[in-house]
Amino acid sequence: MKTRSEQVAAHRPHYQDELAHGLARFFEPPRRTCPWCASPRLRERLRTTNHPQRKPGSFVLDTCHNCGHVFQNPRLSAEGLDFYYRDCYDGLGEATMARMASSPLAVKLYRTRARAMLPYGRPGRWLDVGTGHGHFCAEAQRLHPGTEFHGLDWGEGVEIAARNGRIARAFRGSFPGLAGQLAGQYDVVSMYHYLEHTLAPRHELAAARTVLRTGGHLLVEVPDPQSAAARLLGRWWGPWLQPQHLHLVPLDNLRGELAEQGFTVVAVDRKEPHIPTDLTSAAVNVLNSVLPGEDLPWLPRKPGPLGRGVRALALLAATPALLVLLGVDLLLAPLTRRTRLSNAYRVIARRDQEACPGTSCCAAVE
Repeated sequence: MKTRSEQVAAHRPHYQDELAHGLARFFEPPRRTCPWCASPRLRERLRTTNHPQRKPGSFVLDTCHNCGHVFQNPRLSAEGLDFYYRDCYDGLGEATMARMASSPLAVKLYRTRARAMLPYGRPGRWLDVGTGHGHFCAEAQRLHPGTEFHGLDWGEGVEIAARNGRIARAFRGSFPGLAGQLAGQYDVVSMYHYLEHTLAPRHELAAARTVLRTGGHLLVEVPDPQSAAARLLGRWWGPWLQPQHLHLVPLDNLRGELAEQGFTVVAVDRKEPHIPTDLTSAAVNVLNSVLPGEDLPWLPRKPGPLGRGVRALALLAATPALLVLLGVDLLLAPLTRRTRLSNAYRVIARRDQEACPGTSCCAAVE
């Protein structure tokens, strides 16, 4: 198996060749109207960079003055999605994501999410959309031992999840594209921090309606663009996560769309979904923006000894401060969850009708 340095060296020529052709093709033309309500009343919310990976580019989030929808504008093109997702969750980024997914904080979040379904009966079959490497499903199985968990995602992680026994069956590809063959097969569909990554959130909700049995439940958990923490921390707020997050949907917009598509919202929660890392992740984003880069194939050159030394010393010096900030995040979490500082919300909705009663899911603005 190649070392990380060897993997980076092998990837560098391809990345540098892509970047030599410029970034313009990675973006679609800017929109003049809101993709949620078609209003032209838009304003720029923030302009930022790719903090986690430091891939080049500047990214803009706009807010609709009419409905509050927040969206990336201009949006990534198909080429852009491929470029910016590559080596983030899989490839060079796989080891980092695996460590994060198995951390005590992540495991606690998985258990909280799995418990949210306990009041609604015992699901026979559960589809987790955007499942990644299936860590949530593996943990949820402990609380729902009689449930068969399936996973769906674009990346190879879903196939790794099946090989490792975290899910019983893997589906790789587009949820709207696969929904027809899965129609009416599931008691539960979960979308945990998935909807914000999608090109057309309404189509994803329609796909969930298709694959759920009547009376089945959809669980959606997303970052809250109306969080006070988003305003306070500005472009450093972790859940903006550019350029991966394309749409950030306000709670009222999601509730309205679910009703249009034949769902009844049975629970809304802003407390449990809060992820207590706002201060820590903001500090990490700042560090990533000012420190010399790592050895990454999309950066123009391998850092020299001086750059590596400065980065290592700065990270060593910053570690105690980051641990203190994490402690503060965790200490404040009980209070934060009960205020508008909470950074996420969860909606549980029941599929009540056989057919879509409205027109928005069939003629979406997106």
